[in-house]
Amino acid sequence: MSAAPLVGYSSSGSEDESEDGMRTRLGDGSHRRGHSPLPRQRFPVPDSVLNMFPGTEEGPEDDSTKHGGRVRTFPHERGNWATHVYVPYEAKEEFLDLLDVLLPHAQTYVPRLVRMEAFHLSLSQSVVLRHHWILPFVQALKARMTSFHRFFFTANQVKIYTNQEKTRTFIGLEVTSGHAQFLDLVSEVDRVMEEFNLTTFYQDPSFHLSLAWCVGDARLQLEGQCLQELQAIVDGFEDAEVLLRVHTEQVRCKSGNKFFSMPLK
Repeated sequence: MSAAPLVGYSSSGSEDESEDGMRTRLGDGSHRRGHSPLPRQRFPVPDSVLNMFPGTEEGPEDDSTKHGGRVRTFPHERGNWATHVYVPYEAKEEFLDLLDVLLPHAQTYVPRLVRMEAFHLSLSQSVVLRHHWILPFVQALKARMTSFHRFFFTANQVKIYTNQEKTRTFIGLEVTSGHAQFLDLVSEVDRVMEEFNLTTFYQDPSFHLSLAWCVGDARLQLEGQCLQELQAIVDGFEDAEVLLRVHTEQVRCKSGNKFFSMPLK
């Protein structure tokens, strides 16, 4: 069996996603024995940033019982915000009707599967930003997105994905047209990531719309016969060709509990 594609999901929240040691630390804070450490100079955070995020700098409490038993890939630290860039998808009634057929069928193979609470196509892995870097990061993203035009894409190929740690499995619809436009978007997002010394996206990404997920590695149960049957359901669904052709109008960034929208031209 071929390995399932990796996706930008960690084991924590819906988009607090994925993945891996992405912070850059300046200095290790150590000092020689017998010498007192020099006081660190702290520069004031601009008022424009502080006013944008009133209250605490702390992110959400790390309680896995509140999100289906998922565990963070990177631990929460004060002032660190999980950040994710993606294209949102607003599900229409007909799309949910299709999901109402697909999910119960998939649950006959893996009963613990649950529907995604929101739908999107990732343009980045989840990275960790310090609180005072959120606004500059978003401003850099917006500057990169200003030249992009809206476009159509089609996502109609059922595929099974896992996150990097193989702690979560997803059923998704892979993009079959519009791939080049998504690559162009990722190229610009990656440039911003590099400016902030953050992890860029995967080298050969499979852009997709996740439909359902479960804890653990369920590839063995879902690939093969189940996957073929799910694809047959999609192919035979009324008006699926029109339903799964989507107009991309914006890019969105989620950092902690804040959302930033970047409309395309």
